Amino acid sequence: MNQYETVFILTPVLSDVQMKEAVEKFKAILTQEGAEIINEENWGLKKLAYPIQKKSTGFYQLIEFKAEPSVIKKLEVNYRRDERVIRFLTFKMDKYAAEYAAKRRNVKSTKKEEN
Repeated sequence: MNQYETVFILTPVLSDVQMKEAVEKFKAILTQEGAEIINEENWGLKKLAYPIQKKSTGFYQLIEFKAEPSVIKKLEVNYRRDERVIRFLTFKMDKYAAEYAAKRRNVKSTKKEEN
């Protein structure tokens, strides 16, 4: 199993409930295909670097997971079919990227505990 990270941008016209529903849909696709979700981060509503489909903002979502390579194709087909997703990027993490992501998660969790 390889470690992957996917970031997708959802259209800003969605309500909070609709956004969470879309995220759950993609997480369900991953778990149905046997992927193990390691980390999930909601980055919130951010300004885009350039307009996409006449929209200047979007909801960013990151999911880190371990899966077989065949799962990626199914996930990306679902991204393309879902009109709520305006952009996505999935990449395979090498061992250095995985180590960095683990360190980043640890730093975030210690900051949350301090607050």
